[in-house]
Amino acid sequence: MSDAMGGGQPAGAGPSAGMGTMGAGPSAAGAPGGSRSAGHPRHPAHAAPRNGRPCRIWVVAGLAAVSALAGGILAAVPRSAPAASHLTVVASLPYWSIGQVGPDVTANRRDFTEASPWMYGLTSAGRITLQYPGSQAAAVQGQIALLRKAGLAIVPTLADVTAGRWNTAPVARMLHDPALMRAQVAAIAALVRERRYAGIDIDYENLAAGDRQGFSAFVTALAATLHAEGKILSVSVFAKTSNAGVDPQDEAQNYAAIGRAADQVRVMAYDYHWDTSPPGPVAPIAWVRSVLRYAETQIPASKVILGIPVAGYDWSAGHGSPVSWQGVQQLARRYGVAAHFAAGSQSPWLSYSAAGASHVVWFEDQASTRAKLSAARAMGAGGVFLWMYGPPDPGTWGVLGDTLPVAAASRPRTAGGL
Repeated sequence: MSDAMGGGQPAGAGPSAGMGTMGAGPSAAGAPGGSRSAGHPRHPAHAAPRNGRPCRIWVVAGLAAVSALAGGILAAVPRSAPAASHLTVVASLPYWSIGQVGPDVTANRRDFTEASPWMYGLTSAGRITLQYPGSQAAAVQGQIALLRKAGLAIVPTLADVTAGRWNTAPVARMLHDPALMRAQVAAIAALVRERRYAGIDIDYENLAAGDRQGFSAFVTALAATLHAEGKILSVSVFAKTSNAGVDPQDEAQNYAAIGRAADQVRVMAYDYHWDTSPPGPVAPIAWVRSVLRYAETQIPASKVILGIPVAGYDWSAGHGSPVSWQGVQQLARRYGVAAHFAAGSQSPWLSYSAAGASHVVWFEDQASTRAKLSAARAMGAGGVFLWMYGPPDPGTWGVLGDTLPVAAASRPRTAGGL
């Protein structure tokens, strides 16, 4: 398979810095520094992604006339895939932790409908490539094979990451060039077809407000192409509580337009506090409910898939480092401290001192996860995705099955998609 189809050489070790895509830090079992989008203002000072939303150099794309798209790409109104009558529960698995978390997902396969390996990126020329290094290929593909065998639909994620760093430039060019857009839509469809995926998840972050129309056109065109082949389209979006949100990249994502075209809109409701913010809950429940409430005014509730983190941050000296639930337990034992639970935010936290420095840790556990699962269910969301930075609190599995039970008959069985 050619590089454009995702079969070329790996693009790098993964996005740098942070937990946000909750990006992983080097301390997490070889995880690259990464960052998954969130919902609060970030300071776009450099290219390294940050938790919640990646930090990046702003790519100011010229406000090229997008009206040309209407004649070619936007003109095709996509056929929506059949409305789902079941809950969607997705295991979102970054390639650096799939070896740790994949077996847990397989063991609890009855609680999931899909698995989304976060593993594709773009070259600087905009061609699809693998994010993980060749040394990890066998392990990653082995886990994907097991997830397929367990009956989970495989919907991998394609992010605007180049050689381990967030890179908006290839996407920005494509969004304002109809020929490049058509080529990328065709390349994604070919990747999905040739690898027998059930669909694709698009995680294009750091776009500018001026990219809004182009991104909506791209999503619309990609949805039409995938639906014609019986495949699904998921789009990951920043959490926000208004159209403009708190950052230009929020405005680039038109919830209503994306919701009309895509089958799933994965709302990344985490990183309310992030690596360079003051310490605090990663996904306080009141904010999560506000995010869901706004999303459901713009997107059919059945398409809203709530993103739930399973990790947190350890803040000290003005910076937070990503930490998994297991890492928090190790810290608690090492420093002889106990975790507390903040009832208001429905989030656990602890504090400790090491080498003369004070640390504050906010993280996620089964209780905080239950609160968010319950919110998704109470507000009629179409489902959830768990962003598995690392292994979650083991109690999460029981909470997931109890709160959002997935009927076996509801699991998608798209021809060739498993």
